[in-house]
Amino acid sequence: MTGPVTKALTAFRADPNSAGWCTLPFFREGTADDIAGKIDTAVAGGAHVLPPPEKIFNALALTPLERVKVVILGQDPYPTPGDAHGLAFSYTGGRRLPASLRTILAEMADDLDIPMPRSGDLTRWAEQGVLLLNTALTVEAGKAGAHLKLGWSGLVEQAVAAVSRSQPAVVFLLWGAKARAYTALIDPKKHLVIEAGHPSPLNRLKDFRGTKPFSQTNAWLSAKGLPPIDWHLA
Repeated sequence: MTGPVTKALTAFRADPNSAGWCTLPFFREGTADDIAGKIDTAVAGGAHVLPPPEKIFNALALTPLERVKVVILGQDPYPTPGDAHGLAFSYTGGRRLPASLRTILAEMADDLDIPMPRSGDLTRWAEQGVLLLNTALTVEAGKAGAHLKLGWSGLVEQAVAAVSRSQPAVVFLLWGAKARAYTALIDPKKHLVIEAGHPSPLNRLKDFRGTKPFSQTNAWLSAKGLPPIDWHLA
């Protein structure tokens, strides 16, 4: 019997918006199927995997390869049920915003001189071409980082390289050491890379606030003749 993650993978491949991503070796050569099978086995054994299967590939489905204008990399989904929906840093839970997201949105509000948003749902960004991709697309409930070594990182490497190779002008917002490690995959002659510390309050260097990544992104996109991102949220 086909498990829920394998079904979600099949549905993702059938979506016309996914065509560009599905050319990656990760999807063509069986890696995605192997990972989906491993997760389905864990689910059959009682594991509670997040986000819901239909949301696992949300970042890629909402932001097709040919529409990517900005890339933001996260780590893995929030491990509390109801919080994650497949977009890095994005939050759909009902409690206070997670600390890193709160820092990101506070910087956005200061940078653009707009009110601090109430919502942590970043779907509007994704729909405008902001690829919000985690380095692991799944996690087990209550076990942060549980799937970081499952093989998802190959997808992120290939996705970053594909965006750099195929798109004419993209802003890469790389926050924290793990995200900045992908810099070598990006063509600096075509794209803008804005590096900063991680927005987590555990970052002792506190080198994220004040970096103005949102206004920098829009200024660069506009200079390239591309529409800026409307960063406003509800």
